[in-house]
Amino acid sequence: VFAGLVTGLVWTWLNSSPYQPPNLKYMWMVFVAFLPQYFLLYLPGASRNASDVLVAILLTASQIGLIAFAWLNRDLPGMRILLIGAALNLTVMAANRGFMPISPQTASRLVSQDVVDGIPIRSRFGAKDILLTPEQTRLEWLADRYLPPAWSPYQVAFSLGDVFLAFGVFWVLASQKLPTPTLQPERMTS
Repeated sequence: VFAGLVTGLVWTWLNSSPYQPPNLKYMWMVFVAFLPQYFLLYLPGASRNASDVLVAILLTASQIGLIAFAWLNRDLPGMRILLIGAALNLTVMAANRGFMPISPQTASRLVSQDVVDGIPIRSRFGAKDILLTPEQTRLEWLADRYLPPAWSPYQVAFSLGDVFLAFGVFWVLASQKLPTPTLQPERMTS
C-alpha cells in the first residue's frame, strides 16, 4: 500500500499533475469482508475460543467477500492481478479445510522450534493457518511457504496468492492517468 501510494504520488509530481485515488466501487465490501478476520486476529482470545469449523467458515466468507469486491472493480488497473491473488488464496484454503496451510519447517522460522513441536500436525497455527507437512498439504505450492531472507528483521510467511495481492494493490495505487494535453489551434499569421 505504502509503496504503491508513494509511486503514484511521485509519478504525478514528476508530471505536474494531481494524484487521483482509484475510483473504487463498493468500498464497504472490503470492510465487511475484513470484519471476520479482524475479530479472529485482533480480539483477544477470539481465535482460540472459536471452533475450527467457525473459523474456517469466517475465513472463507472473508475471502469470498474480497474476491467479490475485486471482481466488481476488475476494470481498474491492477485489480485483476489482485483478483488472481485472492482466488489463489481461497483455492488453497478451500482445499485444506478452510485454513492456509503452513509447514512445520516454515513455522519454525516464525516461532521457536519448541513452540512448533508443541503444536500437533493438523492443528491451527495462529488465527488463519493450519500446520501440515508438505505431503499432507493439498496444492502445497500455494501455501504459506515463502519467507523473506533470514537476515530480514521482519519474518512472515506468505503465499503465491499474497504476492499477487501485494502487486495488485501496488498497481491499483500507483497507476495514474495523466491529463491529456489540450491542443491549442494554431494562429494564422498574415
